[in-house]
Amino acid sequence: MSDKKTALVISAHAADFVWRCGGSIALHQKLGYDVTVACLSYGERGESARLWKEGKTLDQVKSIRKGEAENAAKALNVHDIQFFDLGDYPLKLEKEDTFKLVDLMRALQPSFMMSHSQYDPYNTDHMYTTEVVMEARMIAQAWGHNPGEKVLGAPQLYLFEPHQTEQMGWKPDTFLDITDVWDQKRAAIECMEGQHHLWDFYTNVAENRGNHFRRNSGGQAGGRAAKYAEGFQSVYPRCVDEL
Repeated sequence: MSDKKTALVISAHAADFVWRCGGSIALHQKLGYDVTVACLSYGERGESARLWKEGKTLDQVKSIRKGEAENAAKALNVHDIQFFDLGDYPLKLEKEDTFKLVDLMRALQPSFMMSHSQYDPYNTDHMYTTEVVMEARMIAQAWGHNPGEKVLGAPQLYLFEPHQTEQMGWKPDTFLDITDVWDQKRAAIECMEGQHHLWDFYTNVAENRGNHFRRNSGGQAGGRAAKYAEGFQSVYPRCVDEL
């Protein structure tokens, strides 16, 4: 593996990475990272209502959602997107599926990872994904799992913003200015034709987080003129040499 910095995004469904951290992906690619996106499912059953109403078959729905995700990944300049195709509603991983995720973490050695909120009563696929991610992170750090392989270090896991934050117990402690790559994120959003109703919703979220970035970066002094931002909640302590 090269010394290039990497990041890993684990998305329960094919569109989640676009709405919730598309700006972060594009920005870190621009900063020289190789960002890999792992989609555990296509969201074919639970997040493709428009396609089902049009009379599409299961295989057609999956193919369309995969194409949308691939187009969005291109818009964000994603280094690599991988589809686990594990089904949704409900999403369930077998042990070998978890080990596949462990293998990916060890291969990438990501500087940080991103996934869903730890609680989501409206979509248990989301919180289940983060449960699996935390388990896989633990296994990937274990010297006794496939001895001889390079174990994972301690990458931060950032939980990206859920759809209804007040219902999820999600509290952001990190805001990222994505103004410079907003056009890429909006282009990626518009690739998700199956969920057209979310395009403007997540544009508004980015604008609101831009306001929070400005206030927290400078308070009443104004702060940096970030128009769009994304918010995250970190899971593990951050180790620093100065504040």
